[in-house]
Amino acid sequence: MNVEIKEINAAQTWAIRHKVMWPNEPLSYVKIPDDDKGQHLGLFVGDQLTSVISLFMDEDKNVQFRKFATLIEEQGKGYGAMLLEKVIDIAKGRGAKLLWCNARASATILYEREGLKQTDTSFIRKGILFVRMEKKLY
Repeated sequence: MNVEIKEINAAQTWAIRHKVMWPNEPLSYVKIPDDDKGQHLGLFVGDQLTSVISLFMDEDKNVQFRKFATLIEEQGKGYGAMLLEKVIDIAKGRGAKLLWCNARASATILYEREGLKQTDTSFIRKGILFVRMEKKLY
């Protein structure tokens, strides 16, 4: 099966974000105010959008990735790792100094495999523990 990562628009991310991350919330919950300012990537397996991620760069050249989700039935196949590796390449190409995210504590192992480190910053949202993770790029 052909696997391709390409840029998509924010609206194309919403269904997967909703289904995977917050299925018990309204669709509006997965839309973020800065979606129009982000770069959104999708991983396609054949014609099926399987994994999504959104990138945002601040004025200090730090890149945050948000709303990273892979369809549940497609998890464990390496698609998330492929997409995260692409994000790291894009961030480096933009001259970013730092790549970071607020990761669900249950997903930190994926990020650690790609070189992100847990920080001391954490919070709980809707009963789910999140941990800030970072990777210095330069």
